[in-house]
Amino acid sequence: MAIPRGTPAAGPAVLQPGETLTVARAVALALAYHPARQAAEASADAARERIGEARAGLLPHVFGVAEYLRGTDNGIGDTAYLPAPGAPRAPTTGRHVNQLTETFDNYLGALSAYQYLFDFGRTRGLVAQRSAEADAARARLQVVRLDLVYEVTKAFYDLVAAREIVRVFEQAVAQRTEHLHEAEVKARAGLRPDIDTFTAGAELARSKLRLTDARNAAATAKVALDNAMGLGPGAPDYRQPDDLPRGIVTGTLDGYLGRALQQRPDLQLLEDEARAAGAEIREYRSDYWPTVGAVAGVNTRGQDATPGTNFEGGVVVTWPLFDGYRTDHEVAEARLRQESVRHSIDELRQRIALQVQRSFLDWQASVERIRRAEQTVAASQVELELAAKRYETGLGSIIELTDAQRRFSEDGAQEVGAVAGFSIAKAALDRDTGVGIPAPEPAPSG
Repeated sequence: MAIPRGTPAAGPAVLQPGETLTVARAVALALAYHPARQAAEASADAARERIGEARAGLLPHVFGVAEYLRGTDNGIGDTAYLPAPGAPRAPTTGRHVNQLTETFDNYLGALSAYQYLFDFGRTRGLVAQRSAEADAARARLQVVRLDLVYEVTKAFYDLVAAREIVRVFEQAVAQRTEHLHEAEVKARAGLRPDIDTFTAGAELARSKLRLTDARNAAATAKVALDNAMGLGPGAPDYRQPDDLPRGIVTGTLDGYLGRALQQRPDLQLLEDEARAAGAEIREYRSDYWPTVGAVAGVNTRGQDATPGTNFEGGVVVTWPLFDGYRTDHEVAEARLRQESVRHSIDELRQRIALQVQRSFLDWQASVERIRRAEQTVAASQVELELAAKRYETGLGSIIELTDAQRRFSEDGAQEVGAVAGFSIAKAALDRDTGVGIPAPEPAPSG
């Protein structure tokens, strides 16, 4: 599927108000409209065009020139025409008539061609270098896409979790409102001291504050997701699935690590840069040897109505015999640059192993966090129910009840975070493994 260029003029044209947004849809929008992806793709396309620029050196170069000059002809020589490619200036005998003031018409038309024949690797080395650089640019595009997928996935589940936490604290506010009312009734009846009313009221105020913070966090999370999708402030309101996905850990650490070493685009990027450096070495080494090319041309020149035509053709050999050791230094620099990239590849391989192991362990731990969080919420719910019954029967205090309420709300929010963490941890593992994005489009031939 071709990826459209350009940022959408308005959010509704891309995402309809009230639409149910899935994580796959959010990722597709980001890969289509995010400016970072567009910039990376434009850079990759520009790098591909440089291959054509390099290949131009293998093809004939043809020059055409035409001139008309009005000038004197005083016999000094080489004064009748301005220099032009493929049109050598021939001396004239001069007419020697009123040399300072009398002028003549001068005409010139010329066509010349140059064809590269052989240069011991400079031109073809440049083509190979530009090809490797284009591959590196495509790999860099894949890095951007990979990061976008993770950022969007994380922002998506952060928003789902933030909205779920809002519902948790909305429920907490509703419960504390009921308990405040109960405390007020009991206090008016003289069954409870007035401090119960003030304690319940303070706890309700705290819950409302937490609800305000939760709503602000949800609004901020939506802004982050809109930005990650590349839609910006024009994005409309949309819905998301209510339930956070839960699952189990699949695959093995060795399997994920093997895939990462095969598929990580940043590793491929460095390998392409190493190839480019190797091609650059061939370019510089070619300067030790001659360059051979064929030339041909025809030109017609004359004064007034007496033109003359000349043809030329031959082989030109140029050989830089001594350049102040510049070529030696250029070759050494290119070799050291290639060696630096090779060391960077080794360092990245070690870093990939660390990232994959850490992400896999985090993913495993997220499953255990969910299980522990579910157990905690279940226990907190029982604790809250018992505390509520004890308060109703006069056996428990308002402090016991409000503490149970607070723990139940906090545990509920932590459970939401734990469940969201499972999907976020899996997205991090997909990023560190180099999977989870659509297959790269084949680079157009050029």
